[in-house]
Amino acid sequence: MTDGNRETLLLVDGMALMFRAYYATSASGYIRRTKAGLPTNAIYGFMRYFWDAVETFGPSHVACCWDLGSKTFRKEQFPAYKGNRSEAPDELIPQFTVIRDVMESLGIPNISAVGFEADDCIGTLASRYSGEMRVLVLTGDHDMLQLVDEHTSVIIMKKGHGNYMVYTPESLMEEKQLTPKQIIDLKGLMGDPSDNYPGVRGIGEKTALKLVQEFRDVEGILANLDKLTKGVRNKIESDLEMLHLSRQLASIRRDVELVCDMNACRLELNHPVVAAKFEELEMKSICTWMGVAVGS
Repeated sequence: MTDGNRETLLLVDGMALMFRAYYATSASGYIRRTKAGLPTNAIYGFMRYFWDAVETFGPSHVACCWDLGSKTFRKEQFPAYKGNRSEAPDELIPQFTVIRDVMESLGIPNISAVGFEADDCIGTLASRYSGEMRVLVLTGDHDMLQLVDEHTSVIIMKKGHGNYMVYTPESLMEEKQLTPKQIIDLKGLMGDPSDNYPGVRGIGEKTALKLVQEFRDVEGILANLDKLTKGVRNKIESDLEMLHLSRQLASIRRDVELVCDMNACRLELNHPVVAAKFEELEMKSICTWMGVAVGS
């Protein structure tokens, strides 16, 4: 995929791919393992998703972004943030370290920052490089749609392999009748149960969508409270502080201090290194998909 003569940077939401891969491949109850007992089902599934995207979208550069832990600036702002999340399954935990090693063997930088989430790293890199490159974000997280602009597309992975919805400003407006910035206002109003912040209590997606489409953004809604029904107005007025906080929590940061050299992100496989890593993990079939020769 090209944007004029620009090269293309694929930013991978490593967390989204790992969790999706783990649950998709463990649903049957069988967990793939090496002979030594290391679980590898999420790594295997991750590589299937990742390499299919590489073949589909043909990036010249790739970086993979990760969370570092639960202590983030959002947790400081709102201690209950993501407080409803259960611990990662025991079989998944060791695979997070191994998949980073795998990405390194592919020559792909692993990017993260203390106090921030993978989303913020992706937002920062997209903002930093979209002026000179075409940027694609690979994720399953619809919050990322706020990053869409004329040079940044968000690829949402749908159910099944090789099934994607690519969002541009035009397709986002066509499907959801929203601009990228309005995604943040929508979340501020309706909250996000998966991230455990409430928005305005009593306002769901349908009402939030109607308000944002009619009044453009939160500021527009607050300037026109007299035009709202009494019930909706009362809900907003009694939850103003949480409305503003929820909008902050929903906003992906684009100013994280990150070291990421684009030369290091160029996708150029060192075949012997890649083959050695997948042989070590007893996954020679992945080399076959990738066209990497395996030593005898």
